[in-house]
Amino acid sequence: MSRFSKTVCALAAAAGLAMGASPTWAQDKQVELKLAHWVPAKHALAITGFIPWAQSVEKASGGSIKVSIFPAQQLGKAPDHYDLARDGIAQMSYVNPGYQAGRFPLLAAGELPFLMDKPGPASAAIDAWYRKYAEQEMKDVKMCFAHLHVGALHSKQPITEPGQLKGLKVRPANGTVGQMVSLLGGTSVQVSAPEARDALSKGVADAITFPWNSIISFGIDKAVSYHTDMRLYAAVFVWAMNKPFYEGLSANQKKVIDDHCNNEWAAKVGKDWGDVEDSGKQKLQAMGGHTIVSVTPAQVDAWKKAVAPLTDSWIATADKAGYPGKQALDELKAMLVKTGGAY
Repeated sequence: MSRFSKTVCALAAAAGLAMGASPTWAQDKQVELKLAHWVPAKHALAITGFIPWAQSVEKASGGSIKVSIFPAQQLGKAPDHYDLARDGIAQMSYVNPGYQAGRFPLLAAGELPFLMDKPGPASAAIDAWYRKYAEQEMKDVKMCFAHLHVGALHSKQPITEPGQLKGLKVRPANGTVGQMVSLLGGTSVQVSAPEARDALSKGVADAITFPWNSIISFGIDKAVSYHTDMRLYAAVFVWAMNKPFYEGLSANQKKVIDDHCNNEWAAKVGKDWGDVEDSGKQKLQAMGGHTIVSVTPAQVDAWKKAVAPLTDSWIATADKAGYPGKQALDELKAMLVKTGGAY
């Protein structure tokens, strides 16, 4: 190669680096990552989670991974999102395992009442704890990360005691909360979050377990007026990736995904979304027409005692599914204490 040719090549390489283009990225074939979720496009989780994650992946990959977001059940109904990722209809999907009660018995530990407190630290705990189990329980997909929200009870009448659920129709956040409703003498109305407002408006349900701000973003504030001020339950979620898609990525692209499918992102999404959800309590109070129902420590203790059988039930179910139930739950509790996410 002549001195002139070498000079031209060197200048071209320098120009490429100055523009932020990586020589390795330039060799990577551009791929589209379809990210499917079922919350509204302007929902707090979309703003604090899906969009920042997508932007960060695109930037880190030098544009070789293009993330296209499909919100509001565009690619499939909410309960079907695990299968969307498994079957490659979406390359990444947002899964609520609790929408298919019994399919993921181990992860249901995160749904037990009065286990979780702060969403960020609790998300870090559930993600760190579940990673070794996900390889067996969610073997059809690659788990990106797990996180959660912590929610409350919202109703058409004030509720402070567990006995008040008797005879009520309640839309539960997941299968475990559904078991709690049945245990307390209520009837579970199993509908996904996008269908919840309709169920409440038509009288199909009298109450709902939901995070605070989502009551507003899903329009449910038009259907319920009373909000019990108590961290009653948690709902656990998994961002699931199609395995063949991941395996077909270049080494550099896999590293980008790995760097965005870790415990740090689990904690970040849990905290950022959780902070917005918690702000919904003040928003509802400021709206007028809504009552934040206070609960005393003695009443909280009554709730804890009333729902205690759910823990034994979960352990038995996990054991039956081939997992060490009590050991796994003790591990989760220890992780929650470690991260600061315990109730």
